[in-house]
Amino acid sequence: MPELQEIKRTLTRIDKLEREVNLKQLQINSLLAITQAINENVSAEGLFNMYNSFLRWEIGIRKMALFFLESGHWECKTALGVEEQLLAHDINAELPRFRSTRGLESSEHPLIREFDLVIPVMHKDEPIAYAFIGGFLDEDDVYNKVQFVTTITNVIAVAIENKRLFKTQLRQEVLNREVELAAEIQRTLVPARLPSSEKYQLSSIYKPHFAVGGDYYDVVEFSDGTIAFCIADITGKGVAAALLMANFQANLRALVTRCQTLEEIVQEMNTAVHRVTQGDRFITLFLARYDVRTRTLHYINAGHTPPLLLCKGEIIRLKNGCTVLGWMPELPFLEIGGVCLTDEALLFTYTDGLTDVCNDAGEEFGEENLIAFLQENHRLSAKDLNTKLLGYVEAFREKQPFPDDITVLTCKVF
Repeated sequence: MPELQEIKRTLTRIDKLEREVNLKQLQINSLLAITQAINENVSAEGLFNMYNSFLRWEIGIRKMALFFLESGHWECKTALGVEEQLLAHDINAELPRFRSTRGLESSEHPLIREFDLVIPVMHKDEPIAYAFIGGFLDEDDVYNKVQFVTTITNVIAVAIENKRLFKTQLRQEVLNREVELAAEIQRTLVPARLPSSEKYQLSSIYKPHFAVGGDYYDVVEFSDGTIAFCIADITGKGVAAALLMANFQANLRALVTRCQTLEEIVQEMNTAVHRVTQGDRFITLFLARYDVRTRTLHYINAGHTPPLLLCKGEIIRLKNGCTVLGWMPELPFLEIGGVCLTDEALLFTYTDGLTDVCNDAGEEFGEENLIAFLQENHRLSAKDLNTKLLGYVEAFREKQPFPDDITVLTCKVF
């Protein structure tokens, strides 16, 4: 009877609509539950468990594997209906080719061919998760199931990514604060005020490449009018170099006041640095002692960029000394340099970050430019000379960044 058949078809359509409505309601409830869990800051493991449960019991997915990127490697975070030995197969080489939802009928990979399709989750055109699903039956409403799995996978993936970014931000904030603290401590290690008298002037420039640096300078004034001063450059940059610099400063200060000769100071400093670094890092050092009564300057250059002494119109590079400190347990040679400053003189000590500055054309500032500047401006006070030099270097480098720490210690003798 046509009327009875029409009634049956109508009931069938109604039953299908009811199932679709129930499925939609189930999907909405699932999404609400996951959203609430995200708002309550449920752990990543908890979210993965919820994802697995919803797909298995509420959507009826029979096979699933969800992959997330961890430290550059794709890892399966949750799975169902797949044997453990299959999940052990490396899938990293296969994933980059999946940029959109697609079927997997042609795949030969032992794990991938277990599934019917892959759903990649993209963020700024980069994948952050992959969901593999399969095991569909003929009577399954595949389209609606795939739509829901896509939605819930995106929600989970974005939530997990936000957790990761938040943790990264927290770690970065902690690191930034530690670096700020290290920079504050380091600023206390370099002299806030330099001694001066009618017989000499001292002025400095100190510009770490990062918040903290590996350059160091210091001046010690003795009661007899003698001054000892140094400039040093620790290999490397950042916090590691700053920590070594702090250790170096503490040792050097103690030795300068305790030891009688420059040779003894440098020998003991080499031993102390090598004991800490075991030869993996080293320090260049220029250490000098000036006696205002005899106008004599004695120094040791331990592998440092040679300071420039301008006296009577002549440029003298102060090279005498030894190799860098900390490279070997014992210094193979050591020679003390000495100069008698009978006239007004300018002693310019610096780290190589100054001469390594480049301009937009790739040209280095270099020693020749530095010498020309000093010869033209040597009659300025130590402070004015340094101020003018900074402006000159700033103009020279144009838009290029400073390549390294820059430290200068300028001494004028009258």
